[in-house]
Amino acid sequence: MRRSTRKLLDRSFTAYGFFSIGLMAAALLIILVPVFARGIGAFIFTETVENRRLNLEKFNRGNPEKIMREIERSQEFRRPIYERIARFEEEIRHMDPQARREYRRALTDLKRALSHLLGPVPGEPTPVLWRLQYGQTRWDRAKIKLHEVLFIQEWDYSDPDRMGVKVYRRRSEEFAGTSLYDLFDDLEKNVRDILQPRLTIYWRFLFDRSFDAHFFGGIWPEILGTFYLALGAMVFAIPLGIIAAIYLTEYARQDLFTSLLRSSISTLAGVPSIVFGLFGLAFFINTIGVSQSKSVLAGSLTLALLILPTVIRASEEAIRAVPQTYKEAALSLGAGKWFTVMTVLLPAALPGILTGIVISMGRAVGETAPIIFTAAVSVGRPLKLWQTFSQPTPALPWNIYNLSTEHEAVDEIRHVQYGMVLTLVSLVLVLNLAAIILRARVSRKLKG
Repeated sequence: MRRSTRKLLDRSFTAYGFFSIGLMAAALLIILVPVFARGIGAFIFTETVENRRLNLEKFNRGNPEKIMREIERSQEFRRPIYERIARFEEEIRHMDPQARREYRRALTDLKRALSHLLGPVPGEPTPVLWRLQYGQTRWDRAKIKLHEVLFIQEWDYSDPDRMGVKVYRRRSEEFAGTSLYDLFDDLEKNVRDILQPRLTIYWRFLFDRSFDAHFFGGIWPEILGTFYLALGAMVFAIPLGIIAAIYLTEYARQDLFTSLLRSSISTLAGVPSIVFGLFGLAFFINTIGVSQSKSVLAGSLTLALLILPTVIRASEEAIRAVPQTYKEAALSLGAGKWFTVMTVLLPAALPGILTGIVISMGRAVGETAPIIFTAAVSVGRPLKLWQTFSQPTPALPWNIYNLSTEHEAVDEIRHVQYGMVLTLVSLVLVLNLAAIILRARVSRKLKG
């Protein structure tokens, strides 16, 4: 091959490498930037006076005197709204039956929309759910609910050649000529004085448990449950994986049985995770009965089986990468085989083994399918360590899926969903960063 051809190929491969790195970086930015941008809204957001009132009444947080002054000021702007509604109810009584029915229906819809924005209308019974006891606690959601008060959503089917088009009609048109007509303009003008939005930092999102199906509170049970599951999987998988790798590299004969064993390990690494979940349910819970139903222990054992092939293959390759001269030198000095493995081969292979462990841990942290049937529940309290042997737990991967697909009010809690995703991604990044630092330190000690 000519020298010019080699140079051209070298430059081509270099350019291709830089292009691949740039493409990967761009893909990560496209994925991670929206996650971080929207996930930070769970921690830093514009709260309303309703959020401060909720924190004071339910958690005894905040300055009581200051919050009560804010609530009183808010009530000054709410009172005219409720007085107009009361006067209009008196007007309805003197109308003819047809107009009375129409206005009562429109008033009922208005009260419902107002209760979603400002909380229960005076005179209405106090709801049981927290989300109905208070108005909107977040300013971004308050603006959406304000739009629902001011406008009625309808569908226009006038064009037979097109599907229905969503249109919005001002709700005030239903009350034209009545005492409620000016209410909507006043509400739109005074909504900031009513709800008093203010920027806040909610760092307790990481340490509070959820209330009212994740409408309020934080994600501490999910974080703790994810930690329990990942830690339990590592406790079971790391010793078994390293021992299996030592056996395959140092003790097993290179025959048909060993080849089949390695092929089985490689096959297990490619089995869909949902299969491991079903196996964990059938074997760990229904057959050997490690717990009566779902539990952290059953989920950890299932995750351990899931990541065990990765730990074995990574450890095996790391041990094989240790120079043969290390082993020969130890044996020539009279060291036994097991002593050589424990004091020479494993320390030298430790950086590679750590890499495999961290990759496996990242997978264990983010897996959903294996824990659906064995460990995860949608809502729960933080578990004590001894409860992990018999109790299920919330976990970040499962709750992200559950809140994004099966929650009754998906759009209401988008900030919780993205906050969980941000926390999970950050957790995996921290684990990988810790592994990189640990591996670098171990490598320096081995070299020096």
